[in-house]
Amino acid sequence: MTAEQILEKRQELNKLVNDIRAKIDTAEKEKRALTQEEKNSIAEMEKRADELDAQIELEQRQLDRERKMGEVDAKPIGEQRGEEPEDKSKEYRSAFGKYLRDGERARYTDAELRAIQADNEATGGMFMAPNQFVNEVIKAADDNLVIADLARVFNIGTAPGLGAPSLDSDIDDADWTPEIKTVTETGDPKFGKRELTAHQLTKLVKISNKLLSGSGINIEAFIQERLGYKFGITQEKAFMTGDGAQKPLGLFVASDQGISTDYDVSTGNTATAITFDGLMEAKYSLKDVYQRRATWLFHRDAIKNIRKIKDGNGQYIWQAAVTGGNPAMILDTPYRTSEFVPNTFTSGEYVGIIGDFSFYWIIRRGVMAIQVLKELYALTNQTGYIGRLEVDAMPVLGEAFRRVKLVRD
Repeated sequence: MTAEQILEKRQELNKLVNDIRAKIDTAEKEKRALTQEEKNSIAEMEKRADELDAQIELEQRQLDRERKMGEVDAKPIGEQRGEEPEDKSKEYRSAFGKYLRDGERARYTDAELRAIQADNEATGGMFMAPNQFVNEVIKAADDNLVIADLARVFNIGTAPGLGAPSLDSDIDDADWTPEIKTVTETGDPKFGKRELTAHQLTKLVKISNKLLSGSGINIEAFIQERLGYKFGITQEKAFMTGDGAQKPLGLFVASDQGISTDYDVSTGNTATAITFDGLMEAKYSLKDVYQRRATWLFHRDAIKNIRKIKDGNGQYIWQAAVTGGNPAMILDTPYRTSEFVPNTFTSGEYVGIIGDFSFYWIIRRGVMAIQVLKELYALTNQTGYIGRLEVDAMPVLGEAFRRVKLVRD
């Protein structure tokens, strides 16, 4: 999709929003409730608006990726990533394809065996996927993740984890002091540490041997798609609501190690709905430095409700984007949606967040390993493929976020 086509979709979205507003305003001016026909019409328009929102977001991200790729020097892919020369890559992929089909029984040339073997076969060592295959799997996972686009991501190689010092308690403010007065001593600064340790993420895919033996199936593409989906969804859920126990610490889990309850904002909301005052309280409780780089994050159900909210002057606070490259806004701040943001609109629940997501850190350790299980599922005439990836994540600075919370009854 071109930038012009994205612009057309933005204009269609803007027209839908204005049409919805017009129907609601007409009923309000006539001091009556919406008719059933009007409600049905609005529901259809909202459904189409949600579809356009998702399409625009996906296509804009893809255009951004393509733009970044165009900025890279026109070098062979392997040279850009520091990989092996093309002839070695061919051996690697040829051997890996054999391994996916036949496991350790595959017949390799000496060159293929040297290229693909990662450990001693006698000790049950796994074979590692070729670099190009691994990169495509990771990309497929990222395509399903909102947080990975917003967060800061570290690839830590073979290190067990990542640690960063934090200033938990600053020194006191300076004093205005007469020339001959004793200088007041400050309290000592206190340093802590934010530490992430990679946790193992695994998934098993089983494929019928009948399919494997057919000439029409692309085994690598199939495994990529399934592992990419499973790994992506699992990470997204953990980045939102993970409890930090052998998994990432999520944005919507109150924790002194991440975002504590000090940064929950419910003032102005009701026990069942987000309000204009509640959104204002959340945004403007953030320091200016975080507001400048902030993004809202909601479930699409919340966005549907927010689109109907007006400010004190009767103007809708949701602003459609009508120019290419500009996102839709809420209170002049861009927003993103995820299916895994909490959307239970009841007393005391989290329903959204605003913040500078560069203070949500994700680490990935090593490369994804693929293990082939030929014999384990022989009775069902299947071959198993296990993917393994080590990941951790957490908010590293609580004050960079404000969680939108409903009032507790």
